[in-house]
Amino acid sequence: MKNLSIFLAVIGGAAVGAAAGLLLAPESGDVTRERIKHYLREKGLYPRNERKLDELVDEIAEELKK
Repeated sequence: MKNLSIFLAVIGGAAVGAAAGLLLAPESGDVTRERIKHYLREKGLYPRNERKLDELVDEIAEELKK
């Protein structure tokens, strides 16, 4: 029972943190995505296939909406 309580606390904390991040984000999602892409390009970490990264970003955004 104690393990279940800890698990639920972790999940609850993650949900509250994600919600707070979405509500308090200083910029729109489009601006944030562009900033992330710029940072990755600057560091040489941006994948050659831009479409693949866009798909990944969209998948992450969909998961956050749920």
